[in-house]
Amino acid sequence: MTEAATHYRTCPLCEAMCGLAITHVEGRILSIRGDPADPLSAGHICPKAVALQDIHSDPARLRAPLKRTAAGWIEIGWDEVFATVAGNLQRIRASHGATAIAAYFGNPTVHTPALLMVPGFLEAIKGAQIFSATSVDQLPMMLASLEMLGHQLLLPIPDVDHCDFLLIIGGNPAASQGSFISGGDVMARIGGVRQRGGRVVVVDPRRSETAKLADQHLFIRPGADVFLLAAMAQVLFAEDRVRLRELATLADGLETLRDAVAEFTPERVAHKTGITAEQIRVLARAVGQAERAAIYGRIGSCTQEFGALCNWLLYALNIIGGNFDREGGMLFPTPPIDLVRLGPRGSFAQRRTRLRGLPAFGDEFPVSALAEEILAPGAGKIRALITHAGNPVLSTPNGRQLERALASLDFMVAIDFYLNETTRHAHIILPPAGPLERPHFDAGLPLAAVRAAAKWSPPLFAAPPGSYQDWQILVELALRLHPRRSGRLVQRLVKHLGLERVTDWLLHLGPYGAQAALLDPATSLMQKLRCLLVPLRDGLSLEKLRRHPHGIDLGAMRPGRLRQHLHRHQARIQLAPPLYLADLPRARARLMEADATCDTLLLIGRRHVRSNNSWMHWIPRLIKGPRRCTLLLHPDDAARLGIADGALVTVSSRVGAVTLPAQISTDMLPGVASMPHGFGQRQPDLPETSASINDITDELFTDALTGTPVLNGVPVTVTPVTGRPAAPASPA
Repeated sequence: MTEAATHYRTCPLCEAMCGLAITHVEGRILSIRGDPADPLSAGHICPKAVALQDIHSDPARLRAPLKRTAAGWIEIGWDEVFATVAGNLQRIRASHGATAIAAYFGNPTVHTPALLMVPGFLEAIKGAQIFSATSVDQLPMMLASLEMLGHQLLLPIPDVDHCDFLLIIGGNPAASQGSFISGGDVMARIGGVRQRGGRVVVVDPRRSETAKLADQHLFIRPGADVFLLAAMAQVLFAEDRVRLRELATLADGLETLRDAVAEFTPERVAHKTGITAEQIRVLARAVGQAERAAIYGRIGSCTQEFGALCNWLLYALNIIGGNFDREGGMLFPTPPIDLVRLGPRGSFAQRRTRLRGLPAFGDEFPVSALAEEILAPGAGKIRALITHAGNPVLSTPNGRQLERALASLDFMVAIDFYLNETTRHAHIILPPAGPLERPHFDAGLPLAAVRAAAKWSPPLFAAPPGSYQDWQILVELALRLHPRRSGRLVQRLVKHLGLERVTDWLLHLGPYGAQAALLDPATSLMQKLRCLLVPLRDGLSLEKLRRHPHGIDLGAMRPGRLRQHLHRHQARIQLAPPLYLADLPRARARLMEADATCDTLLLIGRRHVRSNNSWMHWIPRLIKGPRRCTLLLHPDDAARLGIADGALVTVSSRVGAVTLPAQISTDMLPGVASMPHGFGQRQPDLPETSASINDITDELFTDALTGTPVLNGVPVTVTPVTGRPAAPASPA
C-alpha cells in the first residue's frame, strides 16, 4: 500500500493566504491542516480551507465545457468551444463595435495566477466595457491612492505587528480573515496590539465579531463615517496636534485640508453619527498622541454613500496624525512581484457610462451600470458578456434586474467551474481545472500583506487530460480575439513560455530578484547593463521557491516605500485633491438633513468566517449549525414592528423584497438591520429563506463621486410575514 504523503500549498480562497499541509494517499485527501512552517500564517487556517477537498471531489463541479441548447446543457470539446466563443465575439464586434462586448471579473481572479494573464486578455478586447468586483469592494480606497499618492496600487496597510493604537472603521477581520491586512491569523496579530499594552477600537453599526474582541466598540449610524472622520481631523487641527513628521516636506494642501474640515466640529456631527462629541475628541486625541497608530477602513467605509470622501479622510487622518509610512502606522508592502512598478498608474473619469455618465476607474465602469447598459437599446448597448470567476447576480446591486439583462444577451460566455445564478445564463461555460489541480502563486494579494513572503505551490493532483487552467483559457481567447497580428504574436509567446516561466521572469524583475534594477527609472543605463550580468540564482526565483515548499519569508513591512516612490517619480502627497473638495458640499447638505423616520431601517451587510462571498454555501461542513441567512434587528425595532425572534419577515426596498427569518440581537444599533452578503442560491435543495441581500440593494443608489453602489445604509422597510411559520434551522 502506498504511504501517505504531505503536500504544501497556499490556500487560494481568501486574502489571508494561509499555508496548508494536505495529507493524501492514492488520490484521496486524508486531512487538511495549517502548515506551522508557513512564514505568513504559521499554522493558522480557517474552516474554508478544509473545504477545498469538498470542491475537489464535488460531483457538481464542471469538468468539461458546456453549451446551452434548447434541450439543455451538452458537453462539447475544447477546440469546438474556443471556435464558437471566438466566432460569436468577433461577429458581434464586427457588427456593433468593441463597446458591444463587456467583461466582468470576480474577486477570485485576483486569487489565482490567471491574474498575470488578464492584461493581455484585456488588450485583446480593447474598447470593450470592463466591470469587476472592484466597484463593490475597494474602489474608493484605490481612488484615494491614485489621487493622493499617485498610483492606484500603492495601498497603505496597517502595521498591526507593531502599532499600539488600532482604529477599525467598517471592517471585520475576524470574519474576513484580514481583508487588506493579509497575513494568516490576523486576529492573533490584532490581539498582539493589546498584549503590548495598546488599544483596539472598532466603529461599526453592529457589534461585530471583531468588536467583541476589541477594547472598545462605538456604534455609528450607517453612512455617517464621513462626519466622524472629518470631525477627528478638525480636532487635530484645532488642538494643534497635526504632525507630518518625515512627510512634512513631501505633502501639499495642508491648509486647504484644514479649511475643508473646519466646520465639521464634533458638536455639529454628533447627532448624525450617534457618537458623542467627547467620544469623538477622545478618538482624535488617541490618534494624535499615540506614537504608533493606524486607522483602518474596509468594506463598510467603501460601499456607502460617501465612500470616496471616507477613504480620502482615512488617508488624510493617518498622514496628519504622523503615522503614514512609519513603523506601527500605515505601511506599504513590498511584494515579490511589484505590480506598482509593473502596472499602470491608473486613471479616473476618462470614460463614462453611456446612460448615467458614471465614471470609469482605470478602464473599469461601476458594476451598478452593467444591467442597464445591457437592457437599454442604442449605440453602445452591451450584446455580449464574458465573466471570469464571478457571480454578479448575487454580489452586485439589484440582482434580479441583472438576471433579466443576462437572459437578453446575444451571447454570453462564463469561465467558471460551477453552474450558478450567473453562469446559467451563459451560452458557453468554460470550466478551468480545480484549485488543487493547478499550480498556485499569489501575485496580487501580497500588495496587502502585513509581511512579505513568496511561495510556489505545484499541483497536488493531475488535472483531467485535455483540461485547461484559468490562465490558459484567457491566453487562448486573447490569441483568437486579438485584432492585431503583433498582439497575437505576443499571446503565442506567452502560451509557449507558460505560467511558470512568466512567473519566474517577473520574480527576477521584482524587488527581491537579481534584475530588480531594470525596472527602476533612477537606474542608469550602465547600471542596468551591469545588472544583466548578475547571476539569476543570486535573487528570488522560481527555482529557489521550489526548494522551499513552505515558502520564503521576505521580511516585515518597512518604512520608506512611499517616500521612495515619491522621490522616484518626483511626486508629492496631495492632502486636498480637488475632486474631493468638490464633493464636500454633498456631505454638508446631508449633515443638515433630518434623519430617516422610524418606519425606515438602514440595511447593512455582514460576512461570516465560513462563507466565501457568493459561493461555497452548498458545502455541508460549512453550512452546518445555526442558520446564518437571517435579518439581525435590535429588540426595540423588533418590538415596535411586532416581530418575534425567528419569525419570517419581508424586507423591502425600491427595487424588490426578500423573505427571511428575523434574529433579535442587542449587537445591532437601533434603526439598523443586517443581512449577510452572498446568499440567495436558487437551488431546490437549499432553504427557501436563503435570500440575497442584492435583490434589495439599489443600483441607482451610489456614491455620487465614484458610482460605487451603496451596499451599507440602504433604506428598507421590514414587516412580519403573517400566516407562515419560520423555517427550521439548518441541520447540525
